[in-house]
Amino acid sequence: MTELAKTYDPKAVERRIYEWWETNGYFKPENQLYLDPNEPPFIITIPPPNVTGTLHMGHALTSAIEDLMTRYHRMKGARTLWVPGTDHAGIATQAVVERKLEQEGRSRRQMSRAEFLAEVWKWKEHSHRIINSQQRAMGISVDWDREAFTLDEARSLAVRTAFKRLYDKGLIYRDTRMVNWDPVQLTGVSDLEVETEEEGEPGFLYYVRYPIQTNRWEGPHHPWGSGRWAEGATEWITVATTRPETILGDTAVMVHPEDDRYTHLVACHAVLPALGRPIPIITDPVVDKDFGTGAVKVTPAHDFTDYEVGKRHHLPFIEVMDETAHMNANAGPYAGLDRFACREQLVADLKKEGLLVKVEPYMVKLGRGQRSGAVIEPRLSLQWWCDVKAMAQKAADAVRSGRIKIVPERFEKVWFQWLDNIRDWNISRQLWWGHQIPVWYVVGEQGEANGRPTQYCALSEEEAYAAARADWGPNVALRQDEDVLDTWFSSGLWPFSVLGWPRDTQDMRQFYPTTMLETGYDILFFWVARMVMLGLELTGQVPFTTVYLHGLIRTADGKKMSKSHPDKIIDPLELIDTYGADALRFFLVTAGSPGNDIKMDAYKVDGKWRSDRIEGARNFANKLWNAVRFVLGKLSSPAEGAAPSLADRWIITRLRQTIKEVRRLMDSYEYGEAGRLIYDFIWSDFCDWYLEFSKVQLNQTVLLQAMEASLRLLHPFMPFVTEELWQRLKEAAVSRWPLSSFSYPALMLAPYPRADEFELSADEDELKGMALVQQAIHAIRNARAEYGVEPGKRVMAYISAGKYVDTFVAMSEGIELLARVAREMAIAEHLTYNRPAVTLALGEAMVYLPLEGLVDLEAERRRLSDTLAELEAQIERSERLLASDFSRRAPPQVVEKEREKLTTLRLKHAQVSERLKALERQMGMQC
Repeated sequence: MTELAKTYDPKAVERRIYEWWETNGYFKPENQLYLDPNEPPFIITIPPPNVTGTLHMGHALTSAIEDLMTRYHRMKGARTLWVPGTDHAGIATQAVVERKLEQEGRSRRQMSRAEFLAEVWKWKEHSHRIINSQQRAMGISVDWDREAFTLDEARSLAVRTAFKRLYDKGLIYRDTRMVNWDPVQLTGVSDLEVETEEEGEPGFLYYVRYPIQTNRWEGPHHPWGSGRWAEGATEWITVATTRPETILGDTAVMVHPEDDRYTHLVACHAVLPALGRPIPIITDPVVDKDFGTGAVKVTPAHDFTDYEVGKRHHLPFIEVMDETAHMNANAGPYAGLDRFACREQLVADLKKEGLLVKVEPYMVKLGRGQRSGAVIEPRLSLQWWCDVKAMAQKAADAVRSGRIKIVPERFEKVWFQWLDNIRDWNISRQLWWGHQIPVWYVVGEQGEANGRPTQYCALSEEEAYAAARADWGPNVALRQDEDVLDTWFSSGLWPFSVLGWPRDTQDMRQFYPTTMLETGYDILFFWVARMVMLGLELTGQVPFTTVYLHGLIRTADGKKMSKSHPDKIIDPLELIDTYGADALRFFLVTAGSPGNDIKMDAYKVDGKWRSDRIEGARNFANKLWNAVRFVLGKLSSPAEGAAPSLADRWIITRLRQTIKEVRRLMDSYEYGEAGRLIYDFIWSDFCDWYLEFSKVQLNQTVLLQAMEASLRLLHPFMPFVTEELWQRLKEAAVSRWPLSSFSYPALMLAPYPRADEFELSADEDELKGMALVQQAIHAIRNARAEYGVEPGKRVMAYISAGKYVDTFVAMSEGIELLARVAREMAIAEHLTYNRPAVTLALGEAMVYLPLEGLVDLEAERRRLSDTLAELEAQIERSERLLASDFSRRAPPQVVEKEREKLTTLRLKHAQVSERLKALERQMGMQC
């Protein structure tokens, strides 16, 4: 067997271990060796990353959490499947490829659709290879043989099938409605593809006054420059807007119905600046009376709120911009100008005509296209829509009835708010990359024929032609709709399309519905809700039974990592290269809790990202590595060692307690807390205490059992280092100690530890005694440091151990070693020491250190006085707490723990008080 290196080098382990796992097929459910018939299957599908380039820290978090879930359930004996895949990400990927072409001096607009799509497929293959390598570097245990892509043949069939079924039910239709329009990419985009700075962007609020029309104002309205704008006007109404160029599309001015300032103007008409069009003054409760002047302009064709107002009040919808955000003929003298050039010119004209009241700096919540960076323009557009109201109700009911559980539960409120107020879903995009709408139109004069359909929804062009020829004859010509489907449509089918739907496959029968959907809370509505809606509608079943939501990765100052701030984007591979995948994974999983954001303490050194917390996780891996090196050295001795000692019984009991609590936390989705508990056990109980005790009291069997179980316990969090160390441990020990877990070829296939698999145990008094021994060692070490005792010098100790005297005697060798006290230390049930000494009060024990020549009696008196004052303050706080509502409201075990704490504090107070009086007597001072 090769000797372990002195320090852990992830680069020498991680790739080799992963290739071994994958080559042997250990990620496949068919190859699991340990199955518990009482464990239900655990099925999870990966949120497919976009093939736009490389993965970011959010993907790393997803990988870490989902791999932890998968490894844990696999080791619990559940039949486990984790399906990988990637998303074609229509608009995002098309934007990346268009930018690439521009850098090469080419343009999509100079290419045919087929030529452009060939370029995108090349990019997809390139990005896919990078993503897969990154995912393997993270250690994800997915079944690669089942990998899916949202635009592959099987998923394309699923998309067309879903579309046709919804179309045939009348749930998919085509209509002109308001959308988020990207004037650079020339397509509608979803809300998720619109980025808004949390603080807003610096802009201006323009106050513009509109003349009130009077009976004297008749005839044609005067254009700019006539000098007659105020003629006949005796009153004005002032509105505030951040987008003055849209004034040209106004069809009303709106006030709140309870705003007394404008009651007398309601039903009058104002005159639109620049165009002189009379527009009504209406009331609607949507108006915020405190915004601006309380009067707002209404532009139904260029604002989502105004669009709804326009429908309610039957206002005209006047578009004043084209698809490129240039002003059209309806903009009058501003036609042809870019929207922002129009704004500048119009504001100048308003000022010239005396209609610009004032301009104020204002932080504008400006939506920008996630891919283009262009300011999004609300615009009326002919699009395909899906009526999801009934589906949304079913999705809401699935959570209300408990068929789907959302973790953390507080997001259920968001779920219901969204679904109970849902609007029809715009499912079409004006792109080339994606699932082309499976609808074909009759072309030519035939399309004008009466009584015959002019469009056909079909699963294929052949099927569409077959239907059209039956209606129109053999010479009919068809053209397919040029739009593609919103990416979320194909993503919404993911949990069942990856298992073979709509075909009747073995995977669909065996693994659907899935168990878990894990993702970020920011796409709860955009993705999760749509999967539930489509799953219920198309399969009749919920697609998963649990939704686990993680938080967002933020910068150290709490800001969202965004592509608009590339200097804050962290490449997980860079951190893996520096610290190893296990360290990054452990940090990500333990740094947060369900639904809460994680702040990265990252900073750059010589151009590379560094993180103190990830470095701490790497140090933990090194600690584990050195622990196994120590254990391997002890196991190499031919001697079996002593019979199990109190320390052996203690470590096994602590191990059992930790396993039981870790399992409870993992089953409650408290993965971060479980990881921290494992960390504390391995670092403190096992390494800092038990391994040190084993230097004087060694039992090889217990040492091996505790080490091996610790590796199994930690494996879902840090799979690489634990697998490597477990294999080394197995190789060294299996011939002499054939533990049942060693019968498995890999740690990842071995059973997760159970508390009942160990026989040794310590009783409650022994555990309390061991805790007291540890306190004594800590206190002696602190006293040695405080009084400057040389590390190699042993000191005498007198220990009054009370009812724990047997525990202190049993652990005396360990105390001698770890506290550097003399072998002749005195341990008794009741012991007093009346000479000058450092006194350490432990509650149910006292330690006296006669540091002759080192003890300054006055300094010791002050120390004891300060200790007494601190104890009195702690006692007062505890008594206040127990006298409050805390005793009634807190869980009984928490209240009992506080009472035990108070008892210990009172004991310590009595000990210190007694010792202080004795010291003062020695110093000739009376209390």
